[in-house]
Amino acid sequence: MSKAALEGIKVVDLTQFESGTVCTETLAWLGADVIKIERPKKGELGRYSMAEHGVDTYGFIILNANKKSITLDLKTPKGKELLWKLIEKADVFVENMGPGSIERLGFSYEEVNKRNPRIIYSQIKGFGLDGPWADFPAFAPIAQAVGGAACVTGDPEGPPMQPGVNLADSGAGYLTALAIIAALYQRVSTGVGQRVEVTMQDTVIGFGRSAWEQQLRTGKPAPRVGNGMPLEPVAPANMYPCKPGGPDDYV
Repeated sequence: MSKAALEGIKVVDLTQFESGTVCTETLAWLGADVIKIERPKKGELGRYSMAEHGVDTYGFIILNANKKSITLDLKTPKGKELLWKLIEKADVFVENMGPGSIERLGFSYEEVNKRNPRIIYSQIKGFGLDGPWADFPAFAPIAQAVGGAACVTGDPEGPPMQPGVNLADSGAGYLTALAIIAALYQRVSTGVGQRVEVTMQDTVIGFGRSAWEQQLRTGKPAPRVGNGMPLEPVAPANMYPCKPGGPDDYV
């Protein structure tokens, strides 16, 4: 049997919620050895959001498959020491904490790079590491609103609506995994790692290129088109009822 694509790659995972966990789970599915760092006693927040006693939630399971978890208290010297030992042997470091959190814990890019110049240091933020919104936290609904997805979702005469899926979260996670793989490939020739940054807002803007093309071409805001296409009317591009007429019987 052939080796997995990322077999032998070691990942230190300090992610939570969806965007970061999607990234590291993708790497794990591709064969990377992902070590997820969780808080003592409670673990990652996804473990107990709407959880039954003693059972991991489905939300946690579907975002953290194929990973190994350990608990470390990163506010103690012992916890920090153990994390540094993992970092020194790792190929990839991933975090999606709130702005400034990882730096306050003492694991900034500069400090990690000193210990391990070959590491790919990866961050997912709502609005990037600099700029006027850099200090603002973000969740998917916020990023999808400011990224333009909400304004082009819904019926033409109705209000803006959130998309039915988390474009900002899962999208940013997949793009970060792609960027990490590219950085690992570049490391083969350079011998050194680099910093990878993906923003949730930019992810959503990228997903909306068809709508923005129309806005650039017409000079008018891209309209909400319901089940239609954001470009000129084309067929087939709607939702049509079919037999037996149930709530999901459409093509």
